[in-house]
Amino acid sequence: MSKRDYYEILGVEKTASDDEIKKAFRKLAVKYHPDKEGGDETKFKEANEAYEVLKDKQKRQRYDQFGHAGVGGAGGGGGGNPFEGFGGFNGQNVHFDFGDGGLGDIFGQFFGGGQTSRGPQRGRDVETQITLSFEQAVFGVERELELTMEDECSHCKGSTVEPGHSMKTCDTCKGAGQQTRVMNTMFGAIQQAVVCETCQGRGKVPEKECTVCHGKGTERRKQTVTLKVPAGIDDGATIRLKERGEATANAPKGDLYVHIRVKAHKKFTREGDLILSDEHISMIDAALGTEIKVETVDGSVKMKVPAGTQSGTDFKLSGHGVPHLRSDRRGAHIVSIIVDIPTKLSKKQKELLERFDSAKKRSLFN
Repeated sequence: MSKRDYYEILGVEKTASDDEIKKAFRKLAVKYHPDKEGGDETKFKEANEAYEVLKDKQKRQRYDQFGHAGVGGAGGGGGGNPFEGFGGFNGQNVHFDFGDGGLGDIFGQFFGGGQTSRGPQRGRDVETQITLSFEQAVFGVERELELTMEDECSHCKGSTVEPGHSMKTCDTCKGAGQQTRVMNTMFGAIQQAVVCETCQGRGKVPEKECTVCHGKGTERRKQTVTLKVPAGIDDGATIRLKERGEATANAPKGDLYVHIRVKAHKKFTREGDLILSDEHISMIDAALGTEIKVETVDGSVKMKVPAGTQSGTDFKLSGHGVPHLRSDRRGAHIVSIIVDIPTKLSKKQKELLERFDSAKKRSLFN
């Protein structure tokens, strides 16, 4: 039976580049692999044979010149293993060298790119939330947080070993910290190095486990954490306390993340480092000018309102706003003046206003 043309099998032109040949084979290998549902072992072997010849420059040159006779009638020489280059699919190790985007990527998705983590993992991160008053957020505050979480065992100090005893070599991994696991996949049997389940990658285990934590290295208990909230922190901010989260045996603690909520103030609002508030004055004080007391986060401050001030006019009190987180400077307090117009007037008040209005009109025409 005559063999099909290798270029035809892969579906590429004779002028195809090495990269095009490789991509064509990847596609066919995934489509026809015999371990895959709907696969075709015959077509898979045929594609593999073609690829084994065309990926090799010398073999490809001989094939182009002499056809199948130039390569012994089969990929890799007559009677060669049609799975050569894969490392075998009969319980042997599998090695792929297809570069990015090929079967190697598929294995990367299944097994994390072939990477294994050794040694104990750091403790879990912990999140909590606190609520501050407006003034506490402006000036900063120190708070004691009470949290119940995994902490270092008070008996073995996190070593997992009963005091008076020591560590010994793990019998499971013989001190390597890893085990070899064989997985049966659609591509065959694959060996993968994984962290030893017995020693968790340390290579050693206790001669005698701690009688309090039973070899865990931690115990769950209430802890008090001191948190220094910086002046100027805003609602929605998060403070990270490094290695103040949960403990784990023979590894760093996780981090503690504290989310900040700030209560609304009955009088003040905040925009960045500015504090905003309103102050009401009468229309007489607005017309003649006055001095008022303004409530700030620093206490009452006297402020002059010049004659003729219109409603909605803003005045700035420098240095009475929110401190900058990364400097000693403070923002300003912005005071918006609201001129109150009376809604009810006595008969005499109306007469006075009418006389004022008449005098103003006469002065315009005199």
